[in-house]
Amino acid sequence: MMLTKEQFTPQIPDRLYFKIGEVSQLTGVETYVLRYWETEFDELKPDKSKANQRVYEKRDIENILRIKQLLWKERFSIEGARQRLKELKKEHRKMRASEENSPANQKLKTLKRELKDLVQFCRSN
Repeated sequence: MMLTKEQFTPQIPDRLYFKIGEVSQLTGVETYVLRYWETEFDELKPDKSKANQRVYEKRDIENILRIKQLLWKERFSIEGARQRLKELKKEHRKMRASEENSPANQKLKTLKRELKDLVQFCRSN
Protein backbone atom coordinates (compact mmCIF):
# COMPACT_ATOMS: atom_id res chain seq x y z
CA MET A 1 0.00 0.00 0.00
CA MET A 2 1.46 3.35 -1.06
CA LEU A 3 0.99 6.39 1.20
CA THR A 4 0.05 9.73 -0.32
CA LYS A 5 1.52 13.12 0.56
CA GLU A 6 -1.66 14.03 2.45
CA GLN A 7 -1.13 11.08 4.78
CA PHE A 8 2.28 12.48 5.76
CA THR A 9 1.04 16.06 6.15
CA PRO A 10 -1.01 16.75 9.27
CA GLN A 11 -4.36 18.45 8.90
CA ILE A 12 -3.97 22.00 10.20
CA PRO A 13 -7.12 23.18 11.99
CA ASP A 14 -8.81 26.26 10.55
CA ARG A 15 -7.88 28.71 13.31
CA LEU A 16 -6.11 32.06 13.36
CA TYR A 17 -3.54 31.37 16.07
CA PHE A 18 -1.77 28.45 17.69
CA LYS A 19 0.37 28.20 20.84
CA ILE A 20 3.82 26.66 20.62
CA GLY A 21 2.67 23.45 22.36
CA GLU A 22 -0.11 22.98 19.81
CA VAL A 23 2.32 23.60 16.96
CA SER A 24 4.71 21.05 18.47
CA GLN A 25 1.96 18.42 18.58
CA LEU A 26 0.76 19.20 15.04
CA THR A 27 4.22 19.10 13.48
CA GLY A 28 5.98 16.52 15.62
CA VAL A 29 8.77 19.02 16.35
CA GLU A 30 9.80 19.68 19.96
CA THR A 31 9.25 23.19 21.32
CA TYR A 32 12.97 23.80 21.91
CA VAL A 33 13.63 22.90 18.25
CA LEU A 34 10.93 25.33 17.12
CA ARG A 35 12.52 28.10 19.19
CA TYR A 36 15.92 27.26 17.69
CA TRP A 37 14.53 27.27 14.14
CA GLU A 38 13.13 30.75 14.80
CA THR A 39 16.72 31.96 15.21
CA GLU A 40 17.86 30.24 12.01
CA PHE A 41 15.01 30.86 9.54
CA ASP A 42 13.60 34.28 8.65
CA GLU A 43 10.34 32.58 7.61
CA LEU A 44 9.66 31.72 11.26
CA LYS A 45 8.89 34.85 13.20
CA PRO A 46 5.77 34.18 15.28
CA ASP A 47 4.14 37.14 16.97
CA LYS A 48 3.95 37.38 20.75
CA SER A 49 0.70 37.65 22.69
CA LYS A 50 0.11 40.19 25.46
CA ALA A 51 1.19 37.43 27.86
CA ASN A 52 4.46 37.21 25.85
CA GLN A 53 3.61 33.75 24.47
CA ARG A 54 4.45 32.83 20.90
CA VAL A 55 1.41 32.78 18.62
CA TYR A 56 1.81 30.98 15.33
CA GLU A 57 -0.36 31.36 12.26
CA LYS A 58 -1.24 28.67 9.73
CA ARG A 59 1.48 29.87 7.33
CA ASP A 60 4.04 29.49 10.16
CA ILE A 61 2.99 25.85 10.59
CA GLU A 62 3.27 25.29 6.84
CA ASN A 63 6.79 26.77 6.93
CA ILE A 64 7.71 24.53 9.87
CA LEU A 65 6.54 21.48 7.95
CA ARG A 66 8.57 22.62 4.92
CA ILE A 67 11.67 23.12 7.06
CA LYS A 68 11.14 19.76 8.75
CA GLN A 69 10.90 18.09 5.33
CA LEU A 70 14.11 19.74 4.14
CA LEU A 71 16.12 19.03 7.30
CA TRP A 72 14.86 15.64 8.41
CA LYS A 73 13.67 13.91 5.23
CA GLU A 74 15.82 15.44 2.50
CA ARG A 75 18.84 15.80 4.85
CA PHE A 76 19.69 19.43 4.02
CA SER A 77 21.97 21.39 6.33
CA ILE A 78 20.52 24.50 7.99
CA GLU A 79 22.26 26.69 5.41
CA GLY A 80 21.13 24.42 2.56
CA ALA A 81 17.54 24.51 3.82
CA ARG A 82 17.69 28.32 4.03
CA GLN A 83 18.88 28.47 0.42
CA ARG A 84 16.26 25.99 -0.77
CA LEU A 85 13.49 28.00 0.93
CA LYS A 86 14.67 31.11 -0.94
CA GLU A 87 14.58 29.15 -4.21
CA LEU A 88 11.08 27.84 -3.46
CA LYS A 89 9.92 31.39 -2.69
CA LYS A 90 11.27 32.61 -6.05
CA GLU A 91 9.61 29.71 -7.89
CA HIS A 92 6.32 30.45 -6.13
CA ARG A 93 6.52 34.15 -7.12
CA LYS A 94 7.22 33.22 -10.75
CA MET A 95 4.32 30.76 -10.79
CA ARG A 96 1.94 33.36 -9.33
CA ALA A 97 3.09 35.94 -11.87
CA SER A 98 2.46 33.56 -14.75
CA GLU A 99 -0.95 32.67 -13.34
CA GLU A 100 -1.86 36.35 -13.09
CA ASN A 101 -1.12 36.77 -16.79
CA SER A 102 -2.97 33.63 -17.87
CA PRO A 103 -5.86 34.04 -20.36
CA ALA A 104 -8.35 32.78 -17.78
CA ASN A 105 -7.19 35.31 -15.22
CA GLN A 106 -7.29 38.09 -17.80
CA LYS A 107 -10.91 37.17 -18.58
CA LEU A 108 -11.73 37.32 -14.86
CA LYS A 109 -10.12 40.75 -14.57
CA THR A 110 -12.13 41.98 -17.55
CA LEU A 111 -15.34 40.55 -16.08
CA LYS A 112 -14.60 42.18 -12.73
CA ARG A 113 -14.01 45.54 -14.43
CA GLU A 114 -17.27 45.19 -16.38
CA LEU A 115 -19.20 44.31 -13.21
CA LYS A 116 -17.78 47.34 -11.42
CA ASP A 117 -18.82 49.52 -14.36
CA LEU A 118 -22.29 48.00 -14.26
CA VAL A 119 -22.61 48.64 -10.50
CA GLN A 120 -21.46 52.23 -11.00
CA PHE A 121 -23.96 52.66 -13.86
CA CYS A 122 -26.80 51.28 -11.73
CA ARG A 123 -25.93 53.61 -8.83
CA SER A 124 -25.85 56.65 -11.08
CA ASN A 125 -29.38 55.98 -12.43
